[in-house]
Amino acid sequence: MTIDLCPNCGSDTYIKSGIVNGRQRYKCKKCNYFFSVNKLGKKIDDYYVNKALQLYLEGLTYREIERILGISHVSIMNWVKKYGVKRPYNSSYHPTYKILNAEELGKYFQNSENIKGAGVVVTELGDKFMLIKWERFKD
Repeated sequence: MTIDLCPNCGSDTYIKSGIVNGRQRYKCKKCNYFFSVNKLGKKIDDYYVNKALQLYLEGLTYREIERILGISHVSIMNWVKKYGVKRPYNSSYHPTYKILNAEELGKYFQNSENIKGAGVVVTELGDKFMLIKWERFKD
């Protein structure tokens, strides 16, 4: 992590001044202020955040998304809360999903029986494709 300016006075003249709790400490030469750099923590790429939220909106559960993307279901719940994502409630449809490569996806759509009476969304998932299909529950 690089430091550009002193957080107290904005000066760019500072020196190293030891290590505290495993983090480098600095001292500003201008105002004698001691400071350390905040940890960044583990950052998940925005692509996966967007993909997780899309899948949540498509009706998949947190655990299903966890198994597909390999991201903790707790992280996904936190993103849903953070961004205020609301899933439309409709109990008469149930989503199912499949992960296919390009060739399998082409074969899937060649058979018209696969998509009759259902809504289908295809989304990219790395080098494969995820097919999400809604079928009306049989009464």
